[in-house]
Amino acid sequence: MSLFEKLLNKLIIKKISISTAESCTGGLLSYSFIKNKDSSKIFKGGYITYSNELKIKELKVKKVSLEKYGAVSHQIAEEMIKGLYQKNKTNICISTTGIAGPSGATKNKPVGLVYIGIRINKKNIILKKYFKGTRIQIQKKCVNFIFRYLDQLI
Repeated sequence: MSLFEKLLNKLIIKKISISTAESCTGGLLSYSFIKNKDSSKIFKGGYITYSNELKIKELKVKKVSLEKYGAVSHQIAEEMIKGLYQKNKTNICISTTGIAGPSGATKNKPVGLVYIGIRINKKNIILKKYFKGTRIQIQKKCVNFIFRYLDQLI
């Protein structure tokens, strides 16, 4: 049984609903849930808010926060999960925002930098991670990390 199936079974047994708001993972996180049978029992939906405009419109991320901190930041990952929770009210809300490359990096924000937001038990957890590899490798490593992390939390 894969890690994805194992986590999904745990979520189903415990009746824990989940939703996602993705930027740098571009739907891969949502797909990693829904590719498994019975995922509709717990996965309520996901948003791919790749542009700042959609982060503002769909998740109520503050424009001033984007201007001050940039889309790839602790603050935006947190605002994304707050907005996601307001829309879906799921038990777990997950956001991803980062630089998967190969371009888009700055001196302070290198390729591979990802902020992951997780809202669980009315608490927000924001993780700052660095993943190495190609664009798709960074995205896959991020999703795998999230599944391992959730497996430990639940």
